[in-house]
Amino acid sequence: MSKKANTFRTPIGTRDLMPSDSARWEAVTNVFTGVASRAGFSLVDTPIFEDIGVFSRIGEGTDVVGKEMYEFRDRSDRPMALRPEGTAAVCRAFAQHRPAVPWKVYYRGPYFRYEAPQAGRFRQFHQFGIESIGSDDPDIDVEVIALAWEVLRSVGLQRVLLIVNSMGDQNTRILYQEALRSYLLDNSNEIDEQDRDKVASHPLRVLDSKRSATQAVTNDAPKIGEYLSSEAEQHFDRVKDGLGSLGIPFAIEPKLVRGLDYYTHTTFEFQSSALETAQNTVCGGGRYNGLIEELGGPPTPGIGFGMGIERLLLACDAEESFPAPGSDTQVWLVDVADGRSARDLTHQLRNLGIVADRAFDGRSMRSQMRSADRSGAEIALIIGEQELADQTVAIRMLRDEEAAQTIVPRDEILREVERLLGLDS
Repeated sequence: MSKKANTFRTPIGTRDLMPSDSARWEAVTNVFTGVASRAGFSLVDTPIFEDIGVFSRIGEGTDVVGKEMYEFRDRSDRPMALRPEGTAAVCRAFAQHRPAVPWKVYYRGPYFRYEAPQAGRFRQFHQFGIESIGSDDPDIDVEVIALAWEVLRSVGLQRVLLIVNSMGDQNTRILYQEALRSYLLDNSNEIDEQDRDKVASHPLRVLDSKRSATQAVTNDAPKIGEYLSSEAEQHFDRVKDGLGSLGIPFAIEPKLVRGLDYYTHTTFEFQSSALETAQNTVCGGGRYNGLIEELGGPPTPGIGFGMGIERLLLACDAEESFPAPGSDTQVWLVDVADGRSARDLTHQLRNLGIVADRAFDGRSMRSQMRSADRSGAEIALIIGEQELADQTVAIRMLRDEEAAQTIVPRDEILREVERLLGLDS
């Protein structure tokens, strides 16, 4: 008696991207790629796994590194990790290859975090992002934020809010961190128990807490803007001026800070009010002038953003924007003779750049016509025994019910299809 085969399913926190969704996925990726390319950014593609040190440097003490990173040892016993985010790997590539600056690149692909799955959050998730490395000019900050804004507008999102803040320079950070730590220690009994262990070692990360007790305390905490140097104020003023000049609305959020030492100056997020969850950030970024040095490169300023594809499309669903594109199929071949005509004509049409498809397995005329209609094609080319004998092809316009079926000689069919599709000019 044979054993019943296992029914395998996707791992928890992952999903199959089926053809019913993939066209929309490709379309939104093309929107991002177009926006990035027009601004002079080029694709960089880094490995899906890296030496674990690449990521531990960027998030020591965070949940991403401490609890969520997929870690393993390879066959040579080297510690590796699946990439949990995009910036560190891109900065590692810069430190390794030392390209000329400014280095303007975009990336896209899968990333991995072992966290509790929920709407818009997966253990294998997908991002695209931008990194601009080599310039400390605040106008670069504006350019990067504007590119994210353009992507969101291009997919039809209206209910998004840009929040910005400044981390200042290193001296700002030192002064503010001490003031914040002192305030939090004085109020530690009122902070949620799960956040108290961060107060002494990583006080800035307490500001990220979504727990109500902690938020009640941090609402009255000192603000980093009170500690900005004159140079940092000038940098932030230039960013705000640029956003205003480009007509990009924004709000200043004093609690928007990054807890890692290499973050400086501008931080920003785009939040969707259409998403009724705590996870409403569709894009986040900031300036990281100390990261490349942490990864073995020379001191080099940089700024970038990451945008989650799953959450972006979830926001589009909530606003009923950016629907899936229609079918690309232009011509469907219906062959109820011997199938040879459909085989040869689909090949010839495709060589002309026309999207053509057909049915197989000798199906009936009725069945093939149903397939033609479902395909979304504009034109059906029909070959039966009579057309085969006469060396002709019948043309039926599938989206025009009033158009009469016509008969065209076989040797003229390619030109006629091009004419009907408006490709003969």
